[in-house]
Amino acid sequence: MSQSIRSVPKRADSPRSLRGLLADLDWHRYVIYIAFVVVFVFFAVLLGDQGFLTSNNLLNILRQSATITVIAVGMTYVIACAEIDLSVGSVAGLSSVSCAMAISSWGLVPGILAGLAVGLVVGTINGGLVSLLGIPSFLVTLGMLGIAAGVAQWITDSAPQPILDDTFNLAFGGGDLGPLPGLIIWGGLFVGLGALVLNKTRFGRQVLATGGNRTAAEFTGIKTRRIKFQVLLISATVASIAGMLYAGRLQSGRFQWGAGDELSAIAAVILGGTSLFGGSGAVVGTLFGALLIGLINNGLILAGLDSSQQQVVRGIIIILAVALARKK
Repeated sequence: MSQSIRSVPKRADSPRSLRGLLADLDWHRYVIYIAFVVVFVFFAVLLGDQGFLTSNNLLNILRQSATITVIAVGMTYVIACAEIDLSVGSVAGLSSVSCAMAISSWGLVPGILAGLAVGLVVGTINGGLVSLLGIPSFLVTLGMLGIAAGVAQWITDSAPQPILDDTFNLAFGGGDLGPLPGLIIWGGLFVGLGALVLNKTRFGRQVLATGGNRTAAEFTGIKTRRIKFQVLLISATVASIAGMLYAGRLQSGRFQWGAGDELSAIAAVILGGTSLFGGSGAVVGTLFGALLIGLINNGLILAGLDSSQQQVVRGIIIILAVALARKK
């Protein structure tokens, strides 16, 4: 007697498929968001009675993170292109003093142009040495870090340069637009524009292709030397704008402004999901990386830790950022 064979669907495959999806999920993309929530909740519980959750303190975190965010957006392009820029902090300081001195001597518009000129000149030198002469960007920008810092200190004789132009101070970080501090608006503009260009334009795709595989990118017709030049130019120019934001918020130019910001920017970029080895970039992730660093700094201050202890924690963050970098 023949028996019909019926195929029974294997329901046991569903849990296995779910496990497979979880195993294939790239958790590195979401580390920064998970870390941000965990750290925020930790400080909210630990420091809730010390004003951590007040609107003024939360706005202060956003305000303090905004300048690093601006620098880190430019750094995202550099690292996504498999390069590095260690000069951004010194460029910000030199831009702030150049802008302040030019405003004092010639007025508002020449002052702004002088600040931008610092970034354009430094970016052109960095980009030219890297793209045309083939010198590693690490060495070029490390040297430029010392040059820019030395020039800023030299031309000011280590003295602060006050800015008395109220229009400049209001426009570059010292003023508010309704309830929002101007620095937050600047940071939001750079994040929005940076994400749009990197994700939706031909230039952004070329940056990622150059960082992912330079040889393959050249075979497709991408002029990788030009891309490397452009990302270093962008990074230095953005850093010069950040220097003017420092000057506007603090109403003075100082060679110390921006000192150490290159480390914070690199940490924010790597924590945000951009591969240290190039080929991927996440500007929104960079924003959360910068916010995480600002959140930690703010929490440590409220907890009573001094600046040296904060530097230790910042160094640990950079090490973790490298450890969590996505490897190809």
